[in-house]
Amino acid sequence: MNDLSFPVPLWVWAAVTLGIGVMLAVDLLAHRDNHVIGFREAAIWSAVWIAAGLGFGLVLWAWQSGEVASTYYAGYLIEKALSIDNVFVFALIFSFFSVPDAYQHKVLFWGVVGALAARLVFIFVGAELLQVFFWTAYLFGAFLVWTGWKMAFSKDEEVHPDRNPVVRLVKKAIPTDSRLHGDRFFIRVDGRRVATLLFVVLVAIEATDLIFAVDSVAAVLAITTNTFLVWTANAFAVLGLRSLYFCLAGLLRRFPYLHYGLAALLVFAGAKLILSETPVGKLPIPLTLGFIAVTITVSLGWSLLATRDEDVPAEGAPETPHHPADPASPLDPAAPADPRTEHQPEGRPAP
Repeated sequence: MNDLSFPVPLWVWAAVTLGIGVMLAVDLLAHRDNHVIGFREAAIWSAVWIAAGLGFGLVLWAWQSGEVASTYYAGYLIEKALSIDNVFVFALIFSFFSVPDAYQHKVLFWGVVGALAARLVFIFVGAELLQVFFWTAYLFGAFLVWTGWKMAFSKDEEVHPDRNPVVRLVKKAIPTDSRLHGDRFFIRVDGRRVATLLFVVLVAIEATDLIFAVDSVAAVLAITTNTFLVWTANAFAVLGLRSLYFCLAGLLRRFPYLHYGLAALLVFAGAKLILSETPVGKLPIPLTLGFIAVTITVSLGWSLLATRDEDVPAEGAPETPHHPADPASPLDPAAPADPRTEHQPEGRPAP
């Protein structure tokens, strides 16, 4: 396994974390008016986040070495590729709970903040386990191979956000209103604090990303156990997740075979992790980068070629798939047929 041990001063950790915080603040301020994000705006922001991620790799190259930068890029690419699968599930969750387009960015923003915190914990715990107990490489590797197999052959399973145990626990533990109240997560009813439907959606997003974080962090740990590289690769990839969602949510039907490529990446990462504890040893980083690039390119090209005759959505908000269930609130069957109409921002029609 590639640990690439090199000293990272505390001030570097602090500077990088502060930089990530500043970028999050800029993103929040740029979207504080809850406007609907169109494809053009999402594409521009995606370019900004990708440039930041690639630029950090150049900083690592100048600071340390090409090997360190290449390792970072390998982790960044595999994390970025796996985040595409998050987009599909996020679209289903927003559709299931009938969340208006204007509020989706706020949910995703706070979802990303939670995701970064959770991944930081996973990274340090996972890296320590791999360093102390060699057999955890076999355990993590087998988990990644199983996850890849499941992704390849169980893609059509339905997602039921309301059945998520974390969501159900929150609904039992916190008084919850079954309707949206603008972009507010909490309101006061009769003097007590009550969670809104939007907060339940946030919990569903967080719980879903927590599941995704396990395999994505393990996949990057298969490349290196250097916690600084794993953290930065995850952080810069996750920072662009919101923009990626608004870019791809309406185009997901154009990528029917992408999940095979993502499954192959997980299986490859699992095999790489297992082989690192055998006489074969670690696979070279150029081979890893090449496999990731070829796999993503082939799965995307195959998907686009197979769907070349399909119509592309017009400029505007992402077209999330429509849930076939009754439009009433998933939390309360007795709720009004479309509670969103009572809480729309002034001048904006119900979606």
